Amino acid sequence: MSPIFFEKFQIESEKNKSIFDYADFLNVRVPTSCGRTGECHECIVELIEGFEGLSEKTESEKFLKENYRLACQAIVKDPNKNIRFNVLRRQPKILDKGLKRDFEFDPITVKKGDSIIYNESEKIDDFKGYIFGLSIDIGTTTIVMNLVNMQDGNILGTSSFENPQRFGGSDVMNRISYETGKFKGELQSVLISGINFEIGELCKEFNIRRRWIYEIVIVGNSTMRDICFGFDVFSIGQKPYKSFTELETEKGKRDSTAIYTTAKELGIRINPNANVYGAPLIGSHVGSDVTADLLTISMDNEEKNVILVDIGTNTEIVVGNKNKLMAASCPAGPAFEGGEVTYAMPGYDGAIEAFVFDNDQSKIKIIGNSKPEGICGSGLIDILSELKSNGIMNELGVFEKNAQEYVISKDEGISLSRADVSALAQAKAANSCGQAIVIRKYPADLNSFSKIYLSGGFANYIDVENAKKIGFIVDLPNTEVIKIGNGSLEGATIMLLSKKLRISMENLVKTIEHVELETTDDFFNFFVEGCQFKPIENELMESE
Repeated sequence: MSPIFFEKFQIESEKNKSIFDYADFLNVRVPTSCGRTGECHECIVELIEGFEGLSEKTESEKFLKENYRLACQAIVKDPNKNIRFNVLRRQPKILDKGLKRDFEFDPITVKKGDSIIYNESEKIDDFKGYIFGLSIDIGTTTIVMNLVNMQDGNILGTSSFENPQRFGGSDVMNRISYETGKFKGELQSVLISGINFEIGELCKEFNIRRRWIYEIVIVGNSTMRDICFGFDVFSIGQKPYKSFTELETEKGKRDSTAIYTTAKELGIRINPNANVYGAPLIGSHVGSDVTADLLTISMDNEEKNVILVDIGTNTEIVVGNKNKLMAASCPAGPAFEGGEVTYAMPGYDGAIEAFVFDNDQSKIKIIGNSKPEGICGSGLIDILSELKSNGIMNELGVFEKNAQEYVISKDEGISLSRADVSALAQAKAANSCGQAIVIRKYPADLNSFSKIYLSGGFANYIDVENAKKIGFIVDLPNTEVIKIGNGSLEGATIMLLSKKLRISMENLVKTIEHVELETTDDFFNFFVEGCQFKPIENELMESE
C-alpha cells in the first residue's frame, strides 16, 4: 500500500476511502455544510500527486478544472498510487504590525436605548449586550478579517485564510473568465462559504454568537469585491475594464460605486439584518482595497506628494496629494505570490522568505523555522538581487555559464530555473512600468515626492534595498519608504468605525484620475526596460 500525503503528514492508503476520510484521520479541517453529499461545493482540495489513483469526477465536481476535487467525492481506487493533497484553507502569515491612523470613533451601527440602530434610524435588533462587526479584505490570494467590538473600537482578533477560489484561476482575468462561463456563481458560493467558516472559527475562539455581529465592511479589487456581492464581472474583463457599478455611476444611475446590502441577502451567517457595505472602487481594476489603503495613510488630509504601491497579484499605484490624484493597475500576475514559478509559494510555513550571501555562502530564512518547501515573494526578490549583485545572474536574467538553474536548497531540491526568472521578469516589469508611467504623467518634480507607502503582506516582508536594486520599486531622491502592513484591512476597519471617514472616501475616490497604462505610447518600451533586473532610471520618470 502507498501512503496519502498532506503537507508533512502521511497515512497508509485504503481502497474506497475518500480524501475527506483521510483528512479526518489526519485531523485536517475541511469546510462542509452538506453532510458530505457533494452539494455544498465547499470541501475543495488540490491534488498535487496521484490524481489517476482516484475515482472519476462526479457530476457535482464538473465545475472544478484540472487537479481540483471535492474531498467527499474523491475516492481512492488504486491504493498503490502515492496521493498528495492540499486543502484550500492554508494559513498565511498574519501581519501583526502596520500603520495605525488616529480618527474619531463614530460607528454607523450603535446602541440607542434598548435597540441596535443602523444609520440613526434603522432598527436592526434589540440590544443583547454586545455589538460586533467585521472588516474583511478579499485578496486574490489571501482573505483577512478583523473581528471588532463596535462599542469601543477594539479589535478582538484577526484571522486569514487562502482564497478558496483558486480552482478558478490564479489571477483576476482567469477568475473573470471562469465566472462568466457555464459555472457562474460557483466563485461567489465558495467565497461566502469560506467567510462563513472563518466567522465560525472566530466566534468559537472568542466565545461569541454569530447573531451578535451586526455589520460588515468588505474591500477588495474590483473583481473580488463584485464576485463577492454577486455582480456580473463580465465588463471588468473587457475594455474599458470597468465594474458594473462604475458604469452605472457614470450614467447617473448610482451616486457611488459603493454597495449596500444585508447579511441575509448575501448568505453570510451572522445577524440576518446586519448591513454589509462594499467600499467604493477607484476605477477599472483599481478597487476598494486601494480606497481603504488611502484612508489608512490619511490621503484625504495629505498636502505633500506621496506614492502608494499596493503590491499583489494585481498591483495598484496611486500618486499625488489630496488635491490631485492619479492611479493605475498593473496586472503583475501570481509569479511573486505562488504561481508560474516552479517552487514559488505564498507566505506559509515552509516558505523561504529571505536569502543572503555571507562569505560566498548562501543563507536562507524559512517561515516557521521548518524545512524549506518553496519560496515566497520576499525570498524571490532577495534571491534575484543577491544573484545579480554577486555576478551569478546578469541584468537580463541569464545565469553565469548559461546555466539553466540555480540551486537554492540542494537537500530539498529547490531551485530557480531560467524559465522561472523569465516569469519573474515579466511580473516585475508590470510593477515597475506602472510606477514609472504614473509618476511621469503626474505634473510634479521627482524631488517633490516625500514618501512611498508600500501596502500588503508581501510588501511588508520585502527587503526594500533589494527591491530597488532589481527595479521592483522606484528609488526616488529624498523619498522615505514606509511599509504600512495590511493597509486595506486597516482602512476597512476605519470605515466600520467612522461614518465621517467612510463618506469622505466615497467623495475622494470620485476625484481620482485613472491612467490606462496600455494606451501609453511608449508602454512597450517601459515594459521591455522593466524586464531587466536593474534600478528604474529616474530619467524615464521625469514629468511630461
